[in-house]
Amino acid sequence: MAQTVVLKVGMSCQGCAGAVKRVLDKMEGVESFDIDLKEQKVTVKGNVQADAVFQNVSKTGKKTSFWEAEAPAEVPKEAPAEVPKEIPAEVPKEAPAEAEAKPTEVVAAP
Repeated sequence: MAQTVVLKVGMSCQGCAGAVKRVLDKMEGVESFDIDLKEQKVTVKGNVQADAVFQNVSKTGKKTSFWEAEAPAEVPKEAPAEVPKEIPAEVPKEAPAEAEAKPTEVVAAP
C-alpha cells in the first residue's frame, strides 16, 4: 500500500541532503521523495513503512523525527518525560509563633 512519510531531518547543507538522498535511493519500495533543505523536511512516497523510512534516514547520523502533523500513531514522536516515582509529601505548616512562646509549667518535686 502506497503511503507518504514526512520527516524532519537536521540538514544544514547540500552534503547533508545528499546523504539522505543516497539512503532513500537505495531503499526498497520508495517511489519518489522530496528533500526541502530550507524547511529540513523530507517527504517520501511509496510502498514503505513509516518506521523503516525513519530508521534508514536516521542511519545518516542526522537528527531525525517525524514531522509533527504527519507522525503515525503507532510510533512515539519522543519519549515521554520521566515522571518522578515518589511525589514528596506536603511539608507541614509551621505551628503559630504564639504556641511556641508559651512557657511550659515546671512543677517542683516534693
